[in-house]
Amino acid sequence: MDYKTLKSIIEGLLFLSGDEGLSARQIAEITEQRPDLATRALEELKDDCISQERGLQVVQIAGNYRLATLPDHAPYFERLAYSPSRSSLSQAALETLAIVAYRQPITRVEIEEIRGVKSERAIHTLNNKDLIHEVGRAEAVGRPILYGTTKSFLDSFGLASLKELPEPSSFDTSDSLEEETQLLFNKLDSQLTFDDVEQP
Repeated sequence: MDYKTLKSIIEGLLFLSGDEGLSARQIAEITEQRPDLATRALEELKDDCISQERGLQVVQIAGNYRLATLPDHAPYFERLAYSPSRSSLSQAALETLAIVAYRQPITRVEIEEIRGVKSERAIHTLNNKDLIHEVGRAEAVGRPILYGTTKSFLDSFGLASLKELPEPSSFDTSDSLEEETQLLFNKLDSQLTFDDVEQP
């Protein structure tokens, strides 16, 4: 592949790797390039972001490269995070919320085992929206955090208590997560008020 394509692929890989990032060696293996070439491309990508005044930067933390936002733009990101119009949940966040609601108290690792994908970002989003919170520590190696739903969760879904959660037909089926998510989605959808609907 040509050098420009390599840099483009690396940018995509860093985006997909999220907060974990990738080492130059990992990128070299994935792209089937020499480690020194991968490192050079990473450093050039880093310089490109600066010289072109882009909204993202390439940072190196604990040996791994990852994409990050610019500190100067933080006030705008805070506005986005706390904007009332950002009340809707992504599918990933809704799936994670369904798992916490029906299986709480639960650890991040257990959530990820059920979903089959990393869930750090979804947990962070739900935490920020005050829909879930830390309820303790598991009696396991490393004492991982246990998550549960909040009073705001009950308020958002119009529930007096967790006993009012819609009842899935079965927790033993392979599509139980999909069913739980759909039940939660339907419950959220039914809580729409006239304030949520654009008036003519």
